[in-house]
Amino acid sequence: MKYVLVSGGVISGVGKGIIASSTGLLLKSAGLTVTSIKCDPYINIDAGTMSPIEHGEVYVTDDGGEMDLDLGNYERYLLTTLTRDHNITTGKIYQQVIERERVGRYLGKTVQVVPHITNAIQDWIERVAKIPVDESGREPDVCIIELGGTVGDIESAPFIHAISQLQRRAGKNNFAQIHVSYVPVIHDEQKTKPTQRAISDVRSAGLNPDLIACRCELPLEESTVQKIANMCSMDTKQVVAVHNVSTTYHVPLLLEKQKLIGTLGELLDLPSITRDAQTVEQGKLMWKDWVDLARGQDHSHDTVSIALVGKYTALKDAYISVSKALEHAAMYCHKKLELIWVDAGHLEEEASETNPAEFHKAWHAVCTADGLLVPGGFGTRNTAGMIQAITWARTKKRPFLGVCLGMQLAVLEYARNVMNIEDCGSEELHPQAKNHAIVYMPEVDKDKLGGTMRLGKHASIFQPGTEWSRLRALYGSDVSQISERHRHRYEVNPEMADEIEKAGLTFVGKDTTGQRMEIVEIKDHPWFVGVQFHPEYLSRVLAPSRTFLGFFAAAAGCLEEATAALNKGLRSIPTQQ
Repeated sequence: MKYVLVSGGVISGVGKGIIASSTGLLLKSAGLTVTSIKCDPYINIDAGTMSPIEHGEVYVTDDGGEMDLDLGNYERYLLTTLTRDHNITTGKIYQQVIERERVGRYLGKTVQVVPHITNAIQDWIERVAKIPVDESGREPDVCIIELGGTVGDIESAPFIHAISQLQRRAGKNNFAQIHVSYVPVIHDEQKTKPTQRAISDVRSAGLNPDLIACRCELPLEESTVQKIANMCSMDTKQVVAVHNVSTTYHVPLLLEKQKLIGTLGELLDLPSITRDAQTVEQGKLMWKDWVDLARGQDHSHDTVSIALVGKYTALKDAYISVSKALEHAAMYCHKKLELIWVDAGHLEEEASETNPAEFHKAWHAVCTADGLLVPGGFGTRNTAGMIQAITWARTKKRPFLGVCLGMQLAVLEYARNVMNIEDCGSEELHPQAKNHAIVYMPEVDKDKLGGTMRLGKHASIFQPGTEWSRLRALYGSDVSQISERHRHRYEVNPEMADEIEKAGLTFVGKDTTGQRMEIVEIKDHPWFVGVQFHPEYLSRVLAPSRTFLGFFAAAAGCLEEATAALNKGLRSIPTQQ
C-alpha cells in the first residue's frame, strides 16, 4: 500500500480537502485505484450532532455514516464509495481503546496515548485503506490521508505521532507527504515566512514533507518559489503553486500542469505498480471528460439563477453538497450557475418590520430566480419563510425542488393551502397542532440524537400510474426503483397520504413497504418535486444527480434535452456545432 498524507499549516481552511481530492483524481487518471481517509482530531464520535453553521454540512455515506464534508469531496472527485470508517475521529479512537481496556484486551497494562492510542490509529488506517472502493473489488493501490486542522494544534498530536510511525511501518517508497501552506500578500509582496515556519513546525513534530502546496490568491512568482525551496531545503519541483481559479474543478488541471504525478511517481515508485489495462483506459477517459467539462464552464455564457432558501446560509459549507450538485447539473447543461443565497427568515412577515431592506431583497431574489430550492434542516427557525417561498413556486409555476425538510414543508404547504386542513402542522415544528401532516418515524429513538436517524442508502420504488413523472423520465422507462442516501427523523404521515394524493400532490415514489413517502410531484407544473432523500450526496462531477439535473434543466428551459441526453448515456447535453 502506498500512502499520501495531506497536512496543513499556517491556517486552517486553505483547501486541503480539494488538494487531497485533486491528487487522488490525478492518480486515478493514471490507472491506479485510489481510496481516501480523513482524520479529524475532534472528540465527537462523528459529525452528526455538530451545528452546520459551525462545522459545515454533515455528509452521509451508503452505510449511514455521518461524516465530515471532505468525504464528499473525495467521493465526488474519485467516483468512489466510502464507508463510515473512512472518517477517523479522536472520539472513535478513544471509544475503541476504552472498550478494549474494559474487556481486558491490554493484559493489565497502563493504557496510554503512546503506544495504545497511536497504534490504534495506525491499525485503523491500515485496515480501512484495504477496503475496495469501486466495482472492481480490488484492494486500492494508493490511500490519500488528509489530516484535519493545522499541524501544531494540541489535539492533532496523537495523529501526527501515529502517522510518523506509519511512515516507518509503510517502508521506503511507500509514503509521501504534501503539506499545504498559505502564502499571504502584504503590500503587493508574496510573503514566505509563514510557510517557512509551517515547514519547521511539521518537521519538529516528526514528519518531513516531500511537497509543499502553496495556496495563494495569484500565481506564485518564480522568486517566491525559489525562496521557499531554498529556505525549506527542497527542489523547486517540490513546491507546487495552487492559486485561486475560476472553479475548484480547475485545481486538478493546475496540479497536472506542474507534473505532480511525475513527482509522486518518483517518491512512491508508482511505475512498479501493476495496472489493469481496462482501468488505465478508464482513467484516461475520465480525465478527458473532466478536462472537457471544467474547461467548458469557462465558455458557458447562459446564466441560470437558483434561489437557495435555507436556514444555515450564514455558512456556505452548510450546503456544500447541494451547491456542488447544482454545479454538476450546470456543467451537464453547459450553463453558468448563479446561486443566490436567501436566508428564509428574511422572507417572514416579521422581517418586513424589523429589517425591511433584507425582506425586500430576499423576496426580490425569490421572485426573479429561474428556480427555487429548499434544502434540508432541523428545527422550527425560519421554516415559515420556507413555506412562503414554496407557495410562491407552486402558484407561480416556478421550478421547485424540496429536499428532506424541503419536501416535508412542501407537503405541509399543500395540506394547508390547497386542502385547507384545519390546524395542520408538523410534529417536529408544531407539536401542538390538531392535525400532523409530518410525523415522527416510529422506529427512531427520540431521546438519543447521535446516529439514530434513518441513515444511509435506501430504495425508492416508482409507483404504478406515475409514468408521466418528469423526474421518473430522467431514469428511463425501464427503471422501476432507485437508491439514494437518507438522513431524517420525520416523514409524511402515512394516514394522510391517500387524502393528499386525491388532492393532486402525487407520491411518485415510496419505500419498499409502500408506507413511507419518498418522492412527491405535481403533474400540472413545469417542475415541482420533493424528495425525502438527499440526492446531493450521490452527485458526481462526471455523473450528476438526476434529481438536481432535472430541476436545474427545468429552470434553464432544457429539461427535454437533458432527459434525452441522459437516456442516451451522454456525459452532457450535445452542443450545437
